[in-house]
Amino acid sequence: MRVDLFDFSLPESAIATEPANPRDSARMLYIGSNLRDASVRDIPSLLGAGDVMVFNDTKVIPARLMGMRGEVKVEFLLHQALTKNEWLCFAKPAKRLKDGQTVVFADDFTATVTGRGEDGQVRIAFNCNDVFSMLDKYGELPLPPYMHRRAAEQDKTTYQTAYAQHPGSVAAPTAGLHFTSELLAAIDASGAKRAHVTLHVGAGTFLPVKTDDTDDHIMHAEWTRITPEAAEAINNAKRVIAVGTTSMRTLESAVVDGKVQAGERSTRIFITPGYTFGCVDVLMTNFHLPRSTLLMLVSAFAGRTRMLDAYKHAIAAGYRFYSYGDACWLEKANTPA
Repeated sequence: MRVDLFDFSLPESAIATEPANPRDSARMLYIGSNLRDASVRDIPSLLGAGDVMVFNDTKVIPARLMGMRGEVKVEFLLHQALTKNEWLCFAKPAKRLKDGQTVVFADDFTATVTGRGEDGQVRIAFNCNDVFSMLDKYGELPLPPYMHRRAAEQDKTTYQTAYAQHPGSVAAPTAGLHFTSELLAAIDASGAKRAHVTLHVGAGTFLPVKTDDTDDHIMHAEWTRITPEAAEAINNAKRVIAVGTTSMRTLESAVVDGKVQAGERSTRIFITPGYTFGCVDVLMTNFHLPRSTLLMLVSAFAGRTRMLDAYKHAIAAGYRFYSYGDACWLEKANTPA
C-alpha cells in the first residue's frame, strides 16, 4: 500500500512539547460511527462490567548517552537489549566506530564496540555489573526529536507512566501518560478490570517510513511479555481495550486460534489496512505522525478515511498532537479498513 495515503499536514503549533497538567485533564476525541469531543476523565463512563483495559507497564530508561572514543565525541541512543550487558544502538558518528574500540562515558562507565547491525546500528557491550544503575547516573531520557528540546528534570516524571514497573524502553508508551491514580481508581469503580503486559519500546518508534510502499518497510524487533494471569483476564473479557499501540501490538502478536498466549516473545508486527484483528476491540491512543507505522495501525483498526477525517477535525478543534498531546478513543470499524 502506498505510504502517501497516510499523509497529512500538521501545523507546528499543534505539536505538544509539554504534558497536560494534571495528566488526566487532556482532551480525548471519541472516534466511532461519529466524532465526539470528550476528555480523558470520561473514560470510566465508556466502560462496563467485563471490560478489561490493557496497559503496557514498561519503564523508560535514560537511553541517550554521550561518550568519547579517543578524541571523537559519540552519541548513542540505545535501541534493544541483546543480553544483560550488550545493546543495539544508533550512534553518531557510527562510521567512526570499529569493532573492539572502547567508548568512555565516565571514569567508571565504558563500553566496547562488538559489531554492527542494520541501518547503521552498532552493538556495544557495557563494562559494568548493572547497566540500568549506570544509565540512571549518566544517561538522559531520549525525548522524541519533534519536541526540539533535551529532557529536563520534570520529564523524568512526566515522560513515565504512573504504573511503570519494568525498565527497558527508550520511549514512553504515550497513551498511558494520561492516567493518574485517581483515574485508575475510577476505572476500577466502573466495574472494568485492568491487566498489564510489557513491551519495551525501541528507538525504531522514532524512525519515519522511508519506503514508498508499506510492503518494503522493515520493523525493528521489540521484546514483549504477557503473564498467565493477564492472558486469562484478557481471554475472558467482554471487551478488550488496549491502552496504546504498544499494548495492541503485544496482544495481537500473541493471538493463536483466537486466544492470547502467555509468554515472552519478540515482535516485528506491522499492522496495516487489511489486517484482521484477533483480540482488541477498542484502542485508546494519542495522535500520530504522518506517514508513520502507528498512523497505519490506527487506520487498519478504525478505517483510513475515518482516521484522516478525525485528524482534520482534531487540528481544526485545537487538539494537541504526539507524545505529550491529547488522546483518541477508537471503536473498531465494522468492516476491514
